Amino acid sequence: MPRPSRPAWISPKVLRTEVLSGLVVALALIPEAISFSIIAGVDPSIGLFASFTMAVTIAVVGGRPAMISAATGAVALVIAPLNNEHGLGHLIAAVILGGVFQIVLGALGVARLMRFVPRSVMVGFVNALAILIFLAQLPELRDVPWAVYPLMLGGLALILLLPRLTTAVPAPLVSIIALTALTVGAGIAVPTVGDRGDLPSTLPVPGLPDVPFTLETLQTIAPYALALALVGLMESLMTAKLVDDLTDTRSNKTRESIGQGIANIVTGFFGGMGGCAMIGQTMINVRNGARTRLSTFLAGAFLMVLCIAFGPIVSDIPMAALVAVMVFVSLATFDWHSIAPRTLRRMPAGELTVMVVTVAVVVATHNLAIGVVVGSLTAMVVFARRVAHLVDVTSVTDPDGGRVVYAVTGELFFASSNDLVHRFDYAGDPDHVTIDLTDAHIWDASTVAALDAVETKYAQRGKTVEIVGLNPPSAKMHGTLSGELSGGH
Repeated sequence: MPRPSRPAWISPKVLRTEVLSGLVVALALIPEAISFSIIAGVDPSIGLFASFTMAVTIAVVGGRPAMISAATGAVALVIAPLNNEHGLGHLIAAVILGGVFQIVLGALGVARLMRFVPRSVMVGFVNALAILIFLAQLPELRDVPWAVYPLMLGGLALILLLPRLTTAVPAPLVSIIALTALTVGAGIAVPTVGDRGDLPSTLPVPGLPDVPFTLETLQTIAPYALALALVGLMESLMTAKLVDDLTDTRSNKTRESIGQGIANIVTGFFGGMGGCAMIGQTMINVRNGARTRLSTFLAGAFLMVLCIAFGPIVSDIPMAALVAVMVFVSLATFDWHSIAPRTLRRMPAGELTVMVVTVAVVVATHNLAIGVVVGSLTAMVVFARRVAHLVDVTSVTDPDGGRVVYAVTGELFFASSNDLVHRFDYAGDPDHVTIDLTDAHIWDASTVAALDAVETKYAQRGKTVEIVGLNPPSAKMHGTLSGELSGGH
């Protein structure tokens, strides 16, 4: 009987990396969770509890090791109106129902839709993500004491230069500790984590949402729960794909989808505001070298330990230190190669358009899910237009003039077959017409309807049409639908 393989994190070197990276991520999670709580209109502890339960749960049930899930801005925006109109109880119930929806969608195979996201959309997603992370730091640099700017630049320099000397300790962690020690020791008055809100002093307690369990409640929360489920899955699956590319590993997207649902259900029962994969913190984790579930688990565990046991110390961390970390993450995340002049000169116009549209929509809406959907739809339109122009129709008339053969080449679908009807000389052709589809493929009913229309126009002139060369799938579709569609015989 083969011995079970040991977890990778048992190695002392890997363990150190996972522990230190988890600590850095936990420190970065605290102010963001508080900010997202404010967006959702709830107490800061609600967002911190969500980050704790999401990270710890997804570390066990998720499909992408080293990916961080916590309270996010996208989820906060979705559920904020519900909280404002109906209160916290309805918000918690929507989080639980959203988790149920995610499990159902995951079981139905929603993760397989990721194969339809083209590379140009993925590049746009990454670049838009980097821009959003950077833009999110700008409020921390407005109307602040002048000392914030040298502190932030010093922290960023430390993060960039320290790895040249040693990689034993993550540079972001060193930067956070150094700037905190400097501001506290020198008494420099700058905004701190504590200024963002009070940290919880106890662990969350499980319980049921305080709502009437009626059909009316279900009707109220269902739309918000479905929106939460879709936005959360979109961001989580895109983040998982990004981490796959960065680490040259594959993840189980179906397990991740179901895992996100389980994590949201657990979070709801512990009074959290729900969440999904957190892209910025995931980038911190991966860039620090973390590759296992341990870093994700510890990020959540350290978050609660820092809040409960070391709250006063954590509250003294200057926001400038965390801004420096996130600016570094945005610089490291952006795909600079994609905008290099040499790349832009070689990239097809359609691909460039898709990338720009994805970035523009994400930055305009501050919603990565909307940007990915619009970018993917744009890519489909570009692809359809490109393929539609690859269809060719040529004709050869027999020497005796009694028959003409039209050879059709290309992929026949709604975009390419719409003008197929106009490619034939109905009045001038002889009585016998052959349409040769040997080098073509029928993809949809629109093409069958177009061929029916061609046959009808010839028949109205007393001419016969023979369609030959159909491959098996095309022959099956044509045989099933021909004559049964509107505008046919």
